[in-house]
Amino acid sequence: MAKRRLKKKVKEKLTRLIVVISIILIVVVAAQAAEYYFTYNEDLTPIEEKKEYYNISDFGFAFPVSNTDYNKNGKDDYTDIFEGEKQYADFNPKYKNEYYDGGYPPVEKEGVCTDLIWYALKNAGYNLKDMIDKDIRNNRKKYHIDTIDSNINFRRVYVQETFFMRYAKVLDTDMYNIGQFLPGDILTFDDSDHIAMVSDKYTIDGVPYLIQNRDEKQKVKEENRLEKTDMKITGHYRFEYSKKLQELIDS
Repeated sequence: MAKRRLKKKVKEKLTRLIVVISIILIVVVAAQAAEYYFTYNEDLTPIEEKKEYYNISDFGFAFPVSNTDYNKNGKDDYTDIFEGEKQYADFNPKYKNEYYDGGYPPVEKEGVCTDLIWYALKNAGYNLKDMIDKDIRNNRKKYHIDTIDSNINFRRVYVQETFFMRYAKVLDTDMYNIGQFLPGDILTFDDSDHIAMVSDKYTIDGVPYLIQNRDEKQKVKEENRLEKTDMKITGHYRFEYSKKLQELIDS
């Protein structure tokens, strides 16, 4: 009889323990679900107001700020680079693929996709042409170049991408990864067939607009085109100052 009562008590305690554990698990799961709900709905979903486009703050993220002001103009590098790309978009140069003595096209009037990149970096004080020329001389095999020509090498997509793979921050290529694609970021497509930059405008799904000089038919340089293009993003870079970059500049 005593053994039977003991078994009953043990069974009751075990039952209570199972109930307590079940309640704890339910609370934990509910808390995680609530956290996801509020994170998604408050941080990653724009306000209900329908707009032509959204900015990064509508998704709960801040405009990127660099720790470096390379040209010492009172603005951080990311801001300078972004303002440079916006200025290029305002120029709206026609697409024209030419070779220029000295390397640089009349950027306000004409150029190709790569001219946006060096122009935006120049606005932050970085001379992409000089940096690429130096890196090619020091690491020619990395660039797979048979003939060095400083008038054109820095305007080739695969050369720019090789440089950014070596000196820039390499990032995610999923266009729907909200918060990873920030204004001023550099994107390459189809294994160096094309290069463009991320705007500060976004669709309601968080997909960024592009600033680019893509072809002769383009009417404006800032476009909601990333989801519409057949090209695949194969590179995503954020240019930023580093000790390695300074060593190249000083070489």
